[in-house]
Amino acid sequence: MPLKTTCIGAYPKPDFVELPDWFNHPDGPDTADPTALWEKAMAALGPAAADIIERGVAQAIADQLECGIDIPTDGEIARENYIHYHCRHLLGFDFVHLTHKEVRGGTYEAALPTINGPVAVRDQFLVADWQRAQGNCKRAVKITMPGPMTISDTNHDDYYDDPQKLGADIAAALNVEVRALAAAGCVHIQIDEPLFARKPAAALDYGFENLERAFHGCPKNVQRTVHMCYGYPDQLDRDDYPKADPDSYLQIADAIEYSSIDAVSFEDAHRHNDLSLLERLATTSVIFGVVAIAKSEIETVEDIRERLCQALQHIDAERLIAAPDCGLGLLGRDLAMAKLKNMCQASRSI
Repeated sequence: MPLKTTCIGAYPKPDFVELPDWFNHPDGPDTADPTALWEKAMAALGPAAADIIERGVAQAIADQLECGIDIPTDGEIARENYIHYHCRHLLGFDFVHLTHKEVRGGTYEAALPTINGPVAVRDQFLVADWQRAQGNCKRAVKITMPGPMTISDTNHDDYYDDPQKLGADIAAALNVEVRALAAAGCVHIQIDEPLFARKPAAALDYGFENLERAFHGCPKNVQRTVHMCYGYPDQLDRDDYPKADPDSYLQIADAIEYSSIDAVSFEDAHRHNDLSLLERLATTSVIFGVVAIAKSEIETVEDIRERLCQALQHIDAERLIAAPDCGLGLLGRDLAMAKLKNMCQASRSI
């Protein structure tokens, strides 16, 4: 039977969506600077901004469907980056007084918002984002949000001095959006936690507990997805980017299986995993990265199919979903579509 396919989150912004994007920011992927640029760009677009973003989302979804994707995303077209876009809707984050901080275990430094008070919901927004996307698609659209540990790492904490408590308050705020999305009819909700791969000990200590807080009360008809990539480079075809420990997935595999997570997204294309990892997950579905998102070389249908067949020696086809390693923003539209088309063709040929 053909395998299902999905995307992770980000898709290249169309040229007519003239908003800043962390994929092409010179200071690195998670700097907060694009937020100020984003606000200026939105003001410059004026009343046309909403229509332009909706056209951009429609194109991102149409591209995914043309390639054969079963579970598309909104492409995160409206976001300057996937973390700070969410933080702008939360209380407790200061986007004026930025703090320079090492991020992702010291792989780079960025100017980040400062957490200077209790974190809580400022205003709800993801239901409207999902409805905008779902209105352009007959298939169920997946919506994404950053997880508690990843938000914590990509901002500077000057208030809590307790990562577990900070994560718990972030999780409570995320849970408001999760419940609202489920009530509105969204059946694919994804929380991104690449920090679980970077810091598996902290993930086991308190990360999974806060992840459960974020999903608390989510009904059974919703697929609870968690994305855990090894790390995002700052430019295309950079091979020396320091990834997370290749054993990190194995360190947290049992916790994944024992959690309420329905589907976990693993990166595999940039750096192959020991496929015995898949055998550690007896019930959890695996969204398996089979195309690299930071390499311009286009994987062939045959190579993708071969890796999927290797994976199927360790997991049931009903629980294996093909996907890119992570978001596609670095690739540009042509490369992204070429990779997705080959991925979908390979998945249909199983």
